Amino acid sequence: MPSDSSSVVRVLTEPGRPDKPQLVEPHKLARRGLGTMTGRIALLHSLAHIEFNAINLALDAVYRFRDQPLDYVTDWLKVASDEGQHFLLLANRLNDCDSSYGRLDAHDGLWDMARRTDHDVLVRMALVPRILEARGLDVAPPMIDKLLAQGDNESAEILNRIYTDEITHVEIGNRWFRHVCGERGLDGAVVFKDLLKGKASAYLRSPYNDEARLQAGFTKEEMTIIRQMETEYKNAAT
Repeated sequence: MPSDSSSVVRVLTEPGRPDKPQLVEPHKLARRGLGTMTGRIALLHSLAHIEFNAINLALDAVYRFRDQPLDYVTDWLKVASDEGQHFLLLANRLNDCDSSYGRLDAHDGLWDMARRTDHDVLVRMALVPRILEARGLDVAPPMIDKLLAQGDNESAEILNRIYTDEITHVEIGNRWFRHVCGERGLDGAVVFKDLLKGKASAYLRSPYNDEARLQAGFTKEEMTIIRQMETEYKNAAT
């Protein structure tokens, strides 16, 4: 177990971040195709912002939830290191494309989920790595294919590196979710379904990369739950 600390865990409404990018509502961000350099820069900027926030999310998982085993700390510090490398790769690629991180607007969706899950490590593990980060496993392969089709091999190589690492990161989230469920005597599938009810289901987007998700530790039962909850959310919204 990590050593006891007398310090108080503070509520962090905002993580440390530079003055730029300016944060706006997600619907206000420009949608651009990857067939132009402008569109590819927008993609790289969006991914860089995701990776920047992912550093803070991994470190917050260590800072906030202090009653976990030492292996938990080691795992999430390794994730933070990986996310830092991803951010630097993307920031350098933006520089190569005559742009830079912070030049475009971004949104605060990732940290909003951090605020909503800061009360319980079980909820954090269920909804951040297993929902938000797992989304990257679904969208990365098509993005890589599109970048290769445009001859942007450099950006495709970076995305492939991120994709490979994210499988490991999602597996870490799955593993610690199951660990906490086991400690509390809970059925993980039932807990996961309960946590996906309501607003959390809005983050679900098919199609899903079942192969990568299963490799990252999801079960077939959980993939069925994800599809079911997405359908229920869409039906309730109509």
